[in-house]
Amino acid sequence: MPLKDLVLGLSVIVIWALNIIVIKLGVTELPPLLLTTLRLALVAILLVPFHPISRHQLPFLALLSVTFGVMNFALLIIGLEQAEAGTGALLVQMGTPFATLLAVIFLKEKLGPRRLAGLLLSFAGVLVLAGGPSLPAPLPTTLLLTSALGWAVSQLLIKLGPKVSPMAMAGWIALFATPQLALASWWFEDHHWQFMLEAGLKGWGAVFYTAVMSSILAYGMWFGLIRRHDVNRVVPLTLLVPVLAVILGIVLLDDSVDPFKLGGGGLVVAGVALIVIRFGGRARHDGST
Repeated sequence: MPLKDLVLGLSVIVIWALNIIVIKLGVTELPPLLLTTLRLALVAILLVPFHPISRHQLPFLALLSVTFGVMNFALLIIGLEQAEAGTGALLVQMGTPFATLLAVIFLKEKLGPRRLAGLLLSFAGVLVLAGGPSLPAPLPTTLLLTSALGWAVSQLLIKLGPKVSPMAMAGWIALFATPQLALASWWFEDHHWQFMLEAGLKGWGAVFYTAVMSSILAYGMWFGLIRRHDVNRVVPLTLLVPVLAVILGIVLLDDSVDPFKLGGGGLVVAGVALIVIRFGGRARHDGST
C-alpha cells in the first residue's frame, strides 16, 4: 500500500477512535437520543439530495434504518453514556463475531477452525472484561452488545439485499431513522429545546463530528481505499480502533486501567483478528461507529 493511502487509512482509524471520545463528551450536554437524532438528520441533509435511489430499494433501506440507525447508532450512544470509552469500544467489536455466527446460521457459511477459535477468543474476552471493574452495569453492557448485534444484522441484510452505493445507503438510512429517533427522544427525554439552546462545543461539536467526520468523511475515504486495494490489506487496520480508543479514553477521559480490561480487550481484538484476516486470501469488510 502506498504511503499516501496508508496515511489515509490510519486517518480513518483515528477519526473512528476519536468518535467514541467525542460521543462521551457530547452526551454530557445533549441527551443520547437527541444527539443521535441530530447526527442522522445532518447526515441525511448532506447526502440524500446528491444520492438518489430507486423506488424498489426503499423497503430495504427502511429496514436497515431500524437495525443500523436505531439498534446500532442509537444504542451505541446510549450505552456509551454509562460506560468507559475504551470498554465500550471493545464491546461493540463483538459485532464481527455476531456477524460470523449469523452468517453460519442463516447463510450456511462454514465456520472453520480458525474462525471458531476467533469466536471463542472474542467471547472469552468479554467474560474476562466482565470480571473487572471497568465493565459498565448490566443495562449499558446489554445496550452496547445489542448495538453490536444491530451492526451484525445489518451486515447480513446488506449482503442479501439490493446493491446500493455506500453514500446513498448512509444518507437514506439516516433519513428513515431520523423520525424514529426523534419520536423516541420525544417520548423518553425532556427539555429538548433547552438542551439544544444550552449546548456548547461538546454537544454541537459531537453532532458535527459524528455526522461529518465519522459518518461521511471517514467512510468516504474508507470505501476509496477498499476500491483501490485488496480488502485483506485494508480491513485489518480496523483492529486498531478499539486499541486507540482505549488509549484515548485513558489519556483524555481518565478511564481506568486494570488487568481485566487489558487482558479481555486483548482477547477480543485477537479473536476479531482471526475472524477478519484472510491469510493468503480476502477479508470481510468491517464497519465502525
